[in-house]
Amino acid sequence: MGKDEYIKVLDFLQHGKSNEREERVAQGIGTEHYSLLEVVMREDNQPRGGEKLYIGEGDREKVEFIKARINYDDLTGNAKNELKYVLDAMINEKEEEFVDFFNNATPVTPRRHAFELLPGIGSKHMQKILDERDEKEFESFKDVNDRVPSMPDAKETVKKRIIQELKGEDVRTRLFT
Repeated sequence: MGKDEYIKVLDFLQHGKSNEREERVAQGIGTEHYSLLEVVMREDNQPRGGEKLYIGEGDREKVEFIKARINYDDLTGNAKNELKYVLDAMINEKEEEFVDFFNNATPVTPRRHAFELLPGIGSKHMQKILDERDEKEFESFKDVNDRVPSMPDAKETVKKRIIQELKGEDVRTRLFT
């Protein structure tokens, strides 16, 4: 798995976690690979939820170091709550990438298509998506929703799948993380 250059902040713990020494810790999600990370902040930096922080190589203005890769269960209650909103914004920013998924996804096994790994998508929805994209590529989430009206909302479906993968549910095949 590749490394993320940036994270979006999910929660900031001014005094660290209660069971650890005092470290100014932020929990965040990577903007490319959706890694859940804990980073130690430099003094006087108090990031807000959704703020984008550089965590790549070299000089980091606000982040002292990456403390750990964490699991969904390690997130604070605030971070889990904020995740929905931050993912919404991230998916909006990358809508074209996710629409490409609907235009180009292929079977993941001889008996299962990638679409069937999306929550709420069964074989009938999958076939309708395939038929529609054969006619003409999808241009947006709205286009997917308009042309496959029986399917759950495309953006919400992608968000639910990312959260499932972050939680470690059905991770034999990762579509997004």
